[in-house]
Order: sequence, then structure tokens, then C-alpha cells
Amino acid sequence: MGLTPEETYALKQEQGDQMLFIDVRDPVEVMFIGSTDVVDANIPFMQVDRYDWDEENNRFRMSVNPNFAAEVEALLEARGLDKTAQVITMCRSGSERGEPSARYLQEQGFSNAGFVINGFQGGSAKEGPQSGMRVVNGWQNSGLPWGSRMNAEKIYRSQR
Repeated sequence: MGLTPEETYALKQEQGDQMLFIDVRDPVEVMFIGSTDVVDANIPFMQVDRYDWDEENNRFRMSVNPNFAAEVEALLEARGLDKTAQVITMCRSGSERGEPSARYLQEQGFSNAGFVINGFQGGSAKEGPQSGMRVVNGWQNSGLPWGSRMNAEKIYRSQR
């Protein structure tokens, strides 16, 4: 179910529009961190609830996007594909949203859902001058194409 960033890139180059590669981060996160134009779309698996503050963790709570599976299915259908097509998700680190979003899609009948191991930014350095910074593994640190701005046609827009 998990693929390295390099495996994901190679698969996307081989299969093109016969698969779906989705950045599942909140669009605000994508806006500030960057992404890769190799993804087909940004569809958040979990969205930040800017009204629900988590005192214990000192951050906003996140909730599952209720339209996530339907939006993924709509993108597949637009390409003439169904739930048996390869779908790969990518979050920041691979663990909080990447793997859970792939598992969620599998539970919804998407039989070939997987995720990018270590996500877009990868893990944090444990020591040295870059301790705490996300400079270990992940798409961004693998020499694969990415940029600080996402393609406007691929970024997720909430319904008003």
C-alpha cells in the first residue's frame, strides 16, 4: 500500500492519466509549503476547523472531509476510470493523513489505493544544525520536481 516518492513518480510517469495522484493536505498548508505539479489534484482528506481549538495540542482540530471519497471518484470518472484504478495519496509526512486516507479509500471500495511513504515533506532531523526541520526523506527531499506554488487549476476550493 505504501510507495516511496521515487516509486510514485515512476508510476505516474508510466501510467499518466490512467491513475490518480492526490495531495490530501489542507489547501492552506499547500499554499505555505508548496507541492508538486506531478499531482493530479489537491483534495484534502482532513480539513482544519478554524472554529474548534484543541487546547491540549495547541492547534485547530481537523475533521475528515465528508466529500473526500465522492470527489476522488468524480476525478476518476472524468478520466473514464473506476474504483479499480490506482489512486495514490500524499500528505505532509505520510502517517497522519496519507496512510489513513488510502485506508479510508480502500474501505470505500477503491481497491488500489496507496500512499506516499514519508509524504511531501518527510521526517524531521533528530540532531545537528537542522534538528527539528523536515529535511529527512519525503518527496521534497528526494530530488523530485516540486515548487513553492501549486498549480491554480489543481488546488482545492471549498464550497461557499
